[in-house]
Amino acid sequence: MPPPSLFSFRAFILFWLARLAGTAGNQMMMVAVAWQMYDLTSSAWDLGLVGLLQFLPALILTLAAGHAADRYNRGRIVAACMVALTLVAIVLVAASHGEWASRELLLALSVALGTIKAFQMPASQSLAPLLVPADVLPRALAFSSAGMQAAIILGPALGGFIYVAGAHAVYATCAALFALSCVLLLRMRYDHVPPPREPVTLATLLAGFSFIRQRKVVLGAISLDLFAVLLGGATALLPMFAKDVLHVGPWGLGLLRGAPAVGALAMSVALTRWPVTRRVGRTMFTAVAVYGVATMVFAVSTVFTLSLIALLVSGAADMVSVVIRQSLVQLETPNEMRGRVSAVNSVFIGASNQLGEFESGAVAAWIGAVGSVLVGGVGTLVVAALWIKLFPSLARRESLSSTP
Repeated sequence: MPPPSLFSFRAFILFWLARLAGTAGNQMMMVAVAWQMYDLTSSAWDLGLVGLLQFLPALILTLAAGHAADRYNRGRIVAACMVALTLVAIVLVAASHGEWASRELLLALSVALGTIKAFQMPASQSLAPLLVPADVLPRALAFSSAGMQAAIILGPALGGFIYVAGAHAVYATCAALFALSCVLLLRMRYDHVPPPREPVTLATLLAGFSFIRQRKVVLGAISLDLFAVLLGGATALLPMFAKDVLHVGPWGLGLLRGAPAVGALAMSVALTRWPVTRRVGRTMFTAVAVYGVATMVFAVSTVFTLSLIALLVSGAADMVSVVIRQSLVQLETPNEMRGRVSAVNSVFIGASNQLGEFESGAVAAWIGAVGSVLVGGVGTLVVAALWIKLFPSLARRESLSSTP
């Protein structure tokens, strides 16, 4: 009997379309805010502050955001976040059109965006398992990842194209996409069973950390993502490779930046059709190893085509690991804990990306861009080998579900 089509789950498809619109809007907004900030200040420091001020609220609000996702309707939380993003976009439209946009305003709104995302990400991540059966979840997550990668590829390109008409035009488009996302989320229906009311204590807020520490499979999956991406990332150094190693212009840099997402998109489409159902632990660690090797190939390559292929492979391998890790975490976590666990996972993901860029830059200042990325690729292989020893149950995991 063929597996059921994902399109037969109406709530999931509405959620997928809502995430697609929201992600595209967010990517466009990030391009416009960064470009506008650089226009105003010509300061690389201020560009860094935009990213930092979006990450810090997620770190500070982890416990509260996870607790809210487990106590309240997750679909309504994400819809409320879309409303808040719409309001931020409207403020940016007014400020840009009225020419009163300033450095201080953009930094303040960056904090607002970080606060919104702190609540949006845990609720979104923990919502998908409520919309499809457990045996369909891996395909659903792969399909969801395909949509997100498409939005990540197309959003910045569309935002840059619209920016020709002015920053206000980009922000107006973002507001429309966020509003569309909110409408789709409000049309989504699923069985929400309010959890028993319990007092908010330090123990309930920290329950996500306690759960992860006790479940070796979940701890291994989440921490593998943190350290593998932290060491293996090369995104921050791509301008140096484009200019000094591969000797290509901005067009080459654009292709290099998009290559991992294209590889990830292709792999997520393949995983939607052919999900990983056997030897998931071995497959995940193999994918991490391939990611590390591809990173090393990129580091030593002086041929533009080979560098593109290496980044494509790294993006595809990372997507295999991401889908397996996300599936394991969601299926191993009971519904009443998914919000708090997803909040911790969101911080780990954010830390790996932000700290990974800092690590790459710091090491590059010491031994150069090629040495930094090469050491990172080797480090990823070392982490994979070490995690196999530290988390043998994860390495030997046969199926995504803990029950036969």
